[in-house]
Amino acid sequence: MAGQPHPSSSTHSTSNKAAPHLPTSHRTFLAAVALGAANTPNVLADKQRSASQRTPTRKAAVTEGDPPTDTPETVDSTITLDTIAEAEKLAAVTYTPAERRQVLESIRRQVDRIKAIRPLDLPNPLAPATVFEPRTHEHKHTDHRPTLFSPAGVNPGPLPDSDVDIAFAPVTKLAHWVKHHQLTSERLTRIYLERLKQFGPKLECVVTLTQDLALEQARQADREIAAGRYRGPLHGIPWGAKDLFDTAGIPTTWGAAPYRDRVPETDAVVVKKLRQAGAVLVAKLTLGALAYGDVWFGGKTRNPWNPKQGSSGSSAGPAAATAAGLVGFSLGTETYGSIVSPSMRCGTTGLRPTFGRIPRTGAMALSWSMDKVGPITRTVEDASIVLHAIQGRDDGDPASIDAPYLYDASHPVRNRRLGFSPAWFKADHANDIDRDALQAARDLGMNLVEIELPDWPFDSLAALVGIEAAAAFEQLTLTGRDEQLIRQDVNAWPNIFRQARLVSAVDFVQLQRFRRQVMTMMDERFQIVDAMLSPSFAASMLLITNMTGHPCLVLRAGFVHDQPHGVTLWGRLFEEGALCEIGRALEHRLAVWDRRPELTEQP
Repeated sequence: MAGQPHPSSSTHSTSNKAAPHLPTSHRTFLAAVALGAANTPNVLADKQRSASQRTPTRKAAVTEGDPPTDTPETVDSTITLDTIAEAEKLAAVTYTPAERRQVLESIRRQVDRIKAIRPLDLPNPLAPATVFEPRTHEHKHTDHRPTLFSPAGVNPGPLPDSDVDIAFAPVTKLAHWVKHHQLTSERLTRIYLERLKQFGPKLECVVTLTQDLALEQARQADREIAAGRYRGPLHGIPWGAKDLFDTAGIPTTWGAAPYRDRVPETDAVVVKKLRQAGAVLVAKLTLGALAYGDVWFGGKTRNPWNPKQGSSGSSAGPAAATAAGLVGFSLGTETYGSIVSPSMRCGTTGLRPTFGRIPRTGAMALSWSMDKVGPITRTVEDASIVLHAIQGRDDGDPASIDAPYLYDASHPVRNRRLGFSPAWFKADHANDIDRDALQAARDLGMNLVEIELPDWPFDSLAALVGIEAAAAFEQLTLTGRDEQLIRQDVNAWPNIFRQARLVSAVDFVQLQRFRRQVMTMMDERFQIVDAMLSPSFAASMLLITNMTGHPCLVLRAGFVHDQPHGVTLWGRLFEEGALCEIGRALEHRLAVWDRRPELTEQP
């Protein structure tokens, strides 16, 4: 969501070039937004005359603090032939003088019609009439298979004496100790609350500590478990929410100064689902403002492995807090990298589900056709447990889909078909850890299948993120409240929102047509493999799969200069269970998931 790895949603910090980072094609997200359809492939080029004479989009110099230039007061009869001629440059078309005169005769009426809806109340969660459907025609049949969720049996051994050892235990172990009365939820909750107080300010990862609510929920969990009413593996387990999930009576700030006093009246659906599972909410965790990066109105969220470095974003707080042992697990969102990027940086397990798998009702909308909710955990099995608890359709999210969740930890991975491109593992940003992970898959008996992607201008699709985000937060632009956002540079939201308004509706539709072509291409690739493995930012896979709705799983694979490094598994639509089965096997083979950041080892 929502986060992007640049406007990602998702989002990554650029404060330390030595850390894992997005390749150049992703770091230039803004250029893709600005150029929009000027980068649209030839197969989708519109048929307007003089197409060969199109002028590239020009970026106007905007000074920090400049007021919006397209308010109703400034768009009026001052539209002239010269206005049309200049606008052609932004749309990458060329009209003749006669054509410009025709446009001028009617354009003011069009502008007035557009202006007419601006006074309407269009709240952030209100989705467009068109709803993104990740399933192409041949996959739209209803899957009637029942859900099969069979996690591994765990023998965690005796409860550790050290609170630190307890804090870093995965959910699977915590659940066993809580269920068998070796550990109360209240004690576990107090451990995490104290760690949040101790390390939260150092990592700048907490917006709101929910201490009173957490202790109340923990005591209720203990009473229910003592009475034999055990709800499942999340019962009594403390967790943290990215601060874009509504929590009734508790501030939900979206990480942005204009909304820092926002207090919702109801809980997001995923918050309700976790409460029903018995989980204990201990904190609202940071996100980059409006789900971009790791800079929020209160600071910059830090990487627990290197506090001088940002934790990436936009699920910055969830990844940092989970890696630092401040929560049992957390929930994040992704639009374009916001789970993948901070999970890479902080060494957590991030599961970005299929678009529509988890309802977003009550979550801030950045992009209605790309936002996804997913767990950030310490292990793959933990991620699978959380996903199972929060999935399902909800009427408040028109894009949510009921689909069976099939996960069996005992299911062998031998002979699974794992796709990869040799070029991904030879690229400059790939390293020996990536290649060792590929070899580990081979050693596990998986069949490695070489795949290739067409040479298409996938980066053009990045423009769609900025366009939807600009619509979601139009009022910030029109009222000038975007000046309250901390970041005001050329790559920040205020400028991206302004530029997105200059992409034509025709080009927007053409980009959506190209998007469908990419969806079909990915369906064809997944017909010959069960999953794909790559370095986390290989080629354009991050952008492609966020646009097509395919799921992915990031898991820690090793360390570079004492910094965690992960790889990514990409999966078929609604087959997160298979991803987790493969990921769990790789996690055991690589055996690096339990190393802790030294900063948070202190008692």
